[in-house]
Parts: sequence; structure tokens; C-alpha cells
Amino acid sequence: MDSVCSGSFYAYTKDCWPLDLQLKRTTAVTSKPSRELGLADANQQDRRGRRLALSCRLFFFGDDDFEGEAKILDVSTNGCSAESSIDVTVGMLLKLSLFLPDFKWPLRVDQAIMRWIDGKQFGLEFTSIRLAQRERLRGLIMKARL
Repeated sequence: MDSVCSGSFYAYTKDCWPLDLQLKRTTAVTSKPSRELGLADANQQDRRGRRLALSCRLFFFGDDDFEGEAKILDVSTNGCSAESSIDVTVGMLLKLSLFLPDFKWPLRVDQAIMRWIDGKQFGLEFTSIRLAQRERLRGLIMKARL
């Protein structure tokens, strides 16, 4: 059983989490000189905050019933990078549900903007997130440092 759905609430069992779920700190690093950076590389370099590498599910929702699912690659209190087969465009505004390993219910982001795309990978900046949700992210990242 992957999930139980009642309205917009999803309860996921521990069997849903990928076996390879590992928490670790990461840093965006490139060996290319700045003049050789592509637009996606430059945007990836403009990241703020400590990033936590992990592998978990992300659901995103946009205008006109646009929705999709992705795999989170890393997350910070200000955004995340993810990978999906769904076509997205830079500048899209989305609502997000991140299924992080700290709770059974998703972390909600009221608004995120698509900042860069590189193949099937993309970066999202959290532009509207409630304080309690940002603190939950901060706690998850700090816990992984220990």
C-alpha cells in the first residue's frame, strides 16, 4: 500500500521511502571558469543556505490543473533541486508538497518559482513558505549536521 487518500491529505507508509534515502550535506561546486558557465550553471551557483542531499518525493501544482511528481535531489530552507520527466519552464509558479523523511505528512510550500532547468533536473526557489514549514526544514538540515 503506497498511500491512503482522503481529500487532499496523504498518509504514506514507511515502505514508500526509497531504500537509498541518505542525508548528507552538499555544496554546489563547479570546475568551469565563470565565463564558461551556462545559464543553468550560473543559476545553480547562486544558491543560498546549507543544502541537504536526499532522495524523496515532491508533488507540484500549477495553473490550469498542471501537476506533476519529481524526486528531490537536495533541499535548503530557501529552495530545492529536483528531477522529473514532466516538462517545466523557467519562471513557472508552483505550489509544492515535499515528502521529507522527518514526518509522515508533507511539507507545504505556498509558492515556488522555477529558477533553472538542466535536462530533467531543475531548481526551485521557495518564495512563499509559512514560518513553521521553514523551521521544519531548518530543523531537518541542522539534525543532519550532527
